[in-house]
Amino acid sequence: MASDDRPQKTRTAWWRADTATLHARKQELEVLKRRLDAEQNAILAEINRRGVRGCSGHATLAAMIREDFQVTDKEAKARADRVLALYPGRALGGVPVSPLAPLTADAAAEGVIGGAQIDAIIRTLSRIPSTVPEEEVRGGEKILVDLARRAGPRQIARAGRRLLGKLDPDGKEPRSEDPKDVRPELRFVKHRDGTLGLKARLDLETYARLKSDLDPMAKPHKAIDGVRDSRTQDERYGDAFADYVRLKTASRNLPRQAGEATRILLCDARVRPGVLGTAGEPLDIGRVKRAVSLAQKYALTIRDGGCAFPGCDMPVPYCTAHHIVFWRHHGETKIDDLVLLCTKHDLLIHRSEWKVAIAQDGLPEFTPPAYLDPSGEPRRNTMHLRI
Repeated sequence: MASDDRPQKTRTAWWRADTATLHARKQELEVLKRRLDAEQNAILAEINRRGVRGCSGHATLAAMIREDFQVTDKEAKARADRVLALYPGRALGGVPVSPLAPLTADAAAEGVIGGAQIDAIIRTLSRIPSTVPEEEVRGGEKILVDLARRAGPRQIARAGRRLLGKLDPDGKEPRSEDPKDVRPELRFVKHRDGTLGLKARLDLETYARLKSDLDPMAKPHKAIDGVRDSRTQDERYGDAFADYVRLKTASRNLPRQAGEATRILLCDARVRPGVLGTAGEPLDIGRVKRAVSLAQKYALTIRDGGCAFPGCDMPVPYCTAHHIVFWRHHGETKIDDLVLLCTKHDLLIHRSEWKVAIAQDGLPEFTPPAYLDPSGEPRRNTMHLRI
């Protein structure tokens, strides 16, 4: 505590400062605070190396931080975890322990990254298996530190998941070679932000069957015009699971609702007939319904043979019928305005400048964005040609 006879500094009259000065000074102070935190952490690391109990009488570094700085258990643990991860330490017997994140410690000392950013980097590095070579770990840490200089914890965490997907594609191995058998449980969850999810506990057989089905579907897609698959491992498995559900719910052997398989009303679903084919099957229902009929799906199967996007070999069961003229743009549910697309290429058409149209011979063709191919030459899929 400061003594009463210590000279008191006059407060700065910030109301006199212009806006540019306010912004500049707040940034300067943030860097200063981060540098002071880094200096304090370095001191705490040295105390820890010398032995916390001998230096302060506390059993652990977190306990010392809690008592000396009068903070919560949660904050004390977070600060202690940072110290232990950023600086060298000693194990039992005095054996030196290398820091988990030395490059992060350097950036913290510069004042360019703060506590939450540091924590996001540490969480990622702590999940990298010990079998990954040290140079790859340091390379990954450098990527995260460079990102942290201009990004916040959420972006760092996302990049960390991508990094783990590359360094540890198989994820953590199970703790036991013989996992405990449990009764399967499944719960549907609706989050406050409106997103939907699942929470499940699976027995070993169900887990193994599901994973073996999803593994090949979750592999990275082939590059398109030099652009590699940018999805994280979790995102790839999410897309694979969506395709898996779509495939399974299309099966005639599963229970039905009102005589029809359950569908998601986006591009592909149950409809009533409009214009009929030779056997009375619905092939053109205009604007009556957004969804396609089973007969229309069969017609698309014969015509497209699978995902119609150039170079894609995804088979029919993993595809949905996409409206060429989007439904919201007054497209019609008819064969000449439909094309089979897999999940990946359906999203690509919706979110990019790729164009699709039905040519004069009745087959779909795709035109890439001008920045990919200035010639504007349409492309077709030859992967599903029947010889």
